[in-house]
Amino acid sequence: MEPRAIISAGSRATTPSAMPVRSLNQSLLRWPEAELVLAQVRDWAVAVAGQHPGLDRVGVFGSYGRGEAGVGSDLDLLLIDRQVSGPQQQRLLNWPLEDLPLSCDALVLTPQEHHELMAGNSAMADALLNDCRWLWPC
Repeated sequence: MEPRAIISAGSRATTPSAMPVRSLNQSLLRWPEAELVLAQVRDWAVAVAGQHPGLDRVGVFGSYGRGEAGVGSDLDLLLIDRQVSGPQQQRLLNWPLEDLPLSCDALVLTPQEHHELMAGNSAMADALLNDCRWLWPC
């Protein structure tokens, strides 16, 4: 059996972001609004689409896809790329996931792999069917 297909990538954003910051008068973190995070993911997708001509679609699933994201939620990212090949871990090395606003679990699939996954009877297919929110192209 192949290793788990979703790989976590830490966030090392190079541009200022409205991500969690500690309030000076509170011990709690202020987590960014979900729509702000989604807008930043859309901007990221536009930027990487220029470097990845095979990119067809970018979506989020999980808590951001369902609209239930809260403090501590990470991004579950789905990239559909016509030109991708190789094992999942190798595929992820080609994407600047560190530029995303939050840490993420990413899945990079070809259109055919996505179609086959969705045609199957798996928990992942159910999650994508119910939760996926396509952010790019708009």
